[in-house]
Amino acid sequence: MSDDGTSLLVRVWLPDRPGALGLVASRIGSVGGDIVGIDVLERGHDVAVDEFAVRIADKDLIDLLVREIEQVDGASVEEVRLVDAFPDPRLDALESAAVLCEADTAEALHQVLLSHTRREFLADWTALVRDGSVVSANGGALPPSELLAALATGTTASPKVADGTTGPEDLAVAELPTHAATLLLGRAGHPFRRRERVQLLALARIADRAWALLGT
Repeated sequence: MSDDGTSLLVRVWLPDRPGALGLVASRIGSVGGDIVGIDVLERGHDVAVDEFAVRIADKDLIDLLVREIEQVDGASVEEVRLVDAFPDPRLDALESAAVLCEADTAEALHQVLLSHTRREFLADWTALVRDGSVVSANGGALPPSELLAALATGTTASPKVADGTTGPEDLAVAELPTHAATLLLGRAGHPFRRRERVQLLALARIADRAWALLGT
């Protein structure tokens, strides 16, 4: 936790209409919350999913904060996560890309790809699957290799999953097409949103190119 209070990531569904964001911000301010960042995760028909980086004086105020936000017509809090430090999606993505390009072997590239995407996307586990086998994995509670292979085959067969439009809430998938490999990320209780899926696809493209440059 930060020295000046409690740091939270507050994920909110809100109506995609003028003024709604300001009303939510006002409600956060009404309980002494300080908004230090807003990340737009997804936009759909008349609804948006935004994640607010908020500092409040005490975690005992969380329930009150949620109630205040949900006083805004059409707003709903999906989840609140306590964090030690706020992520910076743009900077995190650039740092991951830089480290991927610095890998000097394919094995090192795989390890960097899995460890950085796990940390950047707050995933429980990450795995790289190729030809029906797990090439490398990172994290705990990893599904059996047979299930990972089936997930890689099944999810990437869907065009909307492949382009990041949608996918299972607890799973994000990205292909490395040059190497016929699939990157899988699992995250229980914290749904993946479209912006995250598209960002993962971009990192997978960088990793695929870096892998090609290293050879097999």
